[in-house]
Amino acid sequence: MSSLDQYHDHARRHDPVYDDLHATPEFTRLRAAYRNFVFPATVAFLTWYLLYVVMCNWATDFMATEIGDNINVALVFGLLQFVTTFLIALLYARYMGSRVDPLARGLEERYNSETRGGAR
Repeated sequence: MSSLDQYHDHARRHDPVYDDLHATPEFTRLRAAYRNFVFPATVAFLTWYLLYVVMCNWATDFMATEIGDNINVALVFGLLQFVTTFLIALLYARYMGSRVDPLARGLEERYNSETRGGAR
């Protein structure tokens, strides 16, 4: 059986409940809420990280500037990478818990009621 035949076989066995849920406005809001956080946060962090790498490669004099005893700008930038990683993780957890999870729970309840309740 070719991969195309396997795909069509899978599509024939596909549960239509998923298509129904995918077409709901709640699912659209769920995807939008997820994307509204994830895409900007990813772009911001990758830009920040790329800035660090670029500065380490081409602004070596600035990055070597000492701030204190054996502490330079590059070390501070490097440590701030960890801080921003944990900050983004914290913000992600809070955002998902307050905006995305309630929408997902609603869709899950709808799915469970449609699949277990026999409504098809």
